[in-house]
Amino acid sequence: MFSTRLLMTCAAIGVGSGIVFTVAGFINGIVAAAAPIVYGLSIGVYFLPGVIAQSLLRLPGVALITSLIAGLVGSAVNPAFIMRYLAAGLAIGLLQEVPFAISRYRYWKPWVFYVAAAVMGVIFGGGVFIGVGMEHFAGWANFVYFGLFAVSPVLFTWLGRVIAAGINKTGVARGVQRDVDRRESRHTRHRHSVRSMTAA
Repeated sequence: MFSTRLLMTCAAIGVGSGIVFTVAGFINGIVAAAAPIVYGLSIGVYFLPGVIAQSLLRLPGVALITSLIAGLVGSAVNPAFIMRYLAAGLAIGLLQEVPFAISRYRYWKPWVFYVAAAVMGVIFGGGVFIGVGMEHFAGWANFVYFGLFAVSPVLFTWLGRVIAAGINKTGVARGVQRDVDRRESRHTRHRHSVRSMTAA
């Protein structure tokens, strides 16, 4: 169950990120028209709410909750793009849950965030690259376009973790967040195993 405090924290992150979504949406429109080759940098902004929530709270479901709230806020301000905001929030929020679900949400080391962001960036970049087609730009420009889609999530993941670290210093998540590594050590597992065999 999600506590009221946890949900309020997720909502605050989601609302703040939703405002960023809105500003980014207007900027992206200008960039798409003036310098489309760097449009790939925009995809990373959709990773912010999930990264901030996961880095700060280290709990299951927080990436999905904050991403959806951010999408709702963005679409409320700019309803013409409601499906884009909601689809991006849902898709990226779900993808951000996957690498941590594998460890049953017990392992939150920084490298997992960056590897996951890089993989997701390549997936998104590859999809856009295929959808747009090689003929969209000439030669090397195609690789710049694709590369920015791959790099952007990593850059925004770093930014999200910096923001989360700043929020963490305020103490607002104290008592709600979990440890970075909650896996049992090999020694602890062995001790539990011995105790179980002795009891049997």
